Amino acid sequence: MCGIFGITGHAEASNLTYLGLHALQHRGQESAGIVASDGHGLRAHRQMGLVADIFDAPVLAGLPGQSAIGHVRYSTAGGSQLKNAQPLFVAYAGGQVAVAHNGNLVNAGALKEKLEADGAIFQSDADTEVIMHLLARSKQATFEQKLVEALRKVEGAYSLLVLTQNKLVAVRDPLGIRPLVLGRMKEGAYVVASETTALDLIEADVVRELEPGELLVIENGMLRTSRPFAEPARLGRCIFEQVYFARPDSVLFGNSVYEVRKQMGMQLAREQPAEADLVIAVPDSGVAAAIGFSQQSGIPYDVGLIRSHYVGRTFIEPQQSIRHFGVKLKLSAVRHVLKGKRVVVVDDSIVRGTTSRKIVKMIKAAGALEVHLRISSPPTKWPCFYGIDTPSRQELIAATHSTDEIAKYVTADTLGYISLEGLGTAVGDPSRGSFCTACFSGEYLIGELSPSAPEANKLTA
Repeated sequence: MCGIFGITGHAEASNLTYLGLHALQHRGQESAGIVASDGHGLRAHRQMGLVADIFDAPVLAGLPGQSAIGHVRYSTAGGSQLKNAQPLFVAYAGGQVAVAHNGNLVNAGALKEKLEADGAIFQSDADTEVIMHLLARSKQATFEQKLVEALRKVEGAYSLLVLTQNKLVAVRDPLGIRPLVLGRMKEGAYVVASETTALDLIEADVVRELEPGELLVIENGMLRTSRPFAEPARLGRCIFEQVYFARPDSVLFGNSVYEVRKQMGMQLAREQPAEADLVIAVPDSGVAAAIGFSQQSGIPYDVGLIRSHYVGRTFIEPQQSIRHFGVKLKLSAVRHVLKGKRVVVVDDSIVRGTTSRKIVKMIKAAGALEVHLRISSPPTKWPCFYGIDTPSRQELIAATHSTDEIAKYVTADTLGYISLEGLGTAVGDPSRGSFCTACFSGEYLIGELSPSAPEANKLTA
């Protein structure tokens, strides 16, 4: 899970990319980078840390030009190092090119082995670099043809922004796993970003979401679009984007994320009711679902947990030790609200269980009589190979424990999850025919993946 942003046709391209990345910071907090083009060459700046700490006025002044792409990184299987920061930027026989990638390629390991056997030298652990090697080795005539040939060889999730000296290219994989949206500013500049929230910040109008399998070229203020990849039997948009990753003020896959999460909470209340005095949320991603649970159940909603906005999202911290420590820094209980109450606590998911355990204990320590934990997604039982930090089944508590066992571990009085069918209803796709639900169902859509699929065949984007 990463965030990407690109703009072309604006004199302050780098400054606007900085703002866009700031609006996408929730999608990755380990590193950030911007590559800009002035029409003659590309310039890059990448660094570990948060967007606001990396880019200041002098740094942005060193990235002149009317086109730029940017990236905020969240590594899915380690590799939190500067060498993996994006956008990746190289010079090859066809000129200079930079690539920003959101997603994971499931055949990256095999492709890398083959390329290395042919003499390729890799500078990073990112699967994005595989795409760049394939692009550079293509014998096709035009840049777009080279890029298409390279992408036809990869399998997995990719929303890409590619910048050359004179064009910006945006591509979305045929399943549409990761989001990508096109916008336009009043001045005429075109913008492409992972989420609409980045367009809102810079006051760009949303034009449309890129279609799955679409390749969009923006050059000299003109758009050129094509669908050069074979159409899959069905779509595979990531349902976990709706559950957790996207910001609630974004419009994702055609729907308001806030409204979808509220519908999840309402469906959860129908399926997993509880006798309680109040409903509270685990902020921030549980808030909309908690409001929906409250509205459907008639149990009053209140603020029982306060989140510090100076601490990052615990789910995407790379080290388990930091994740444990982060919960204490991130949340504090409101004793006045919780004391002597039977409390429904709504959260978006339980992945490892360690965070939920600390939260429940914190609420009980604040004086709650009962804690009924309700989760607005089904049990996460299967690893994701497309860009979520669940690299092995052993790390997923629901893969090896029953709901009752999980309730006991997290010390909740009761625990209830929304059903997979209920989640499909909440996202407006009851048959779940256009979403990837592999993390809940084990039904993988790409390749011959199985729970025992080799970890070595997956690199981190």
